[in-house]
Amino acid sequence: MENLEQEPITPRLDLIILDCPDAMELATFYSGLMRWPLEDGSDGDWATLAPPRGGITPENPDGEAALAFQRIDDYQRPTWPGGSHPQQIHLDLSVPDIDAAEPQVLALGATVHEHQPSTSGSFRVYTDPAGHPFCLIRGA
Repeated sequence: MENLEQEPITPRLDLIILDCPDAMELATFYSGLMRWPLEDGSDGDWATLAPPRGGITPENPDGEAALAFQRIDDYQRPTWPGGSHPQQIHLDLSVPDIDAAEPQVLALGATVHEHQPSTSGSFRVYTDPAGHPFCLIRGA
């Protein structure tokens, strides 16, 4: 039997999925925040946002990870930084100026989290409409 050495397969991050009580509501929030369009077929049970270069598919192998949302009947809001339902997941979103970006984030339905662990001001914690913490990070 011939021993063929194969190149190892390296998985790529394809889809980040957030549980929530209403997939379309949360997808609409993040679509407005990141300006990624909703994919066709999205609804209240499952919704996906298309990244700028498109998601990873056989036709688009160089695509980017997409963001999706799935409705969960008994969804419980995170209680971060403590409590019985920790943050579960959070997203860090880079912006050039946190103070300038904040009004748009709040207008879309986010709230400023009471717990702000950054002492340097390099990031600020918010919660999305379903209660998931996310951060605006000062970037380039």
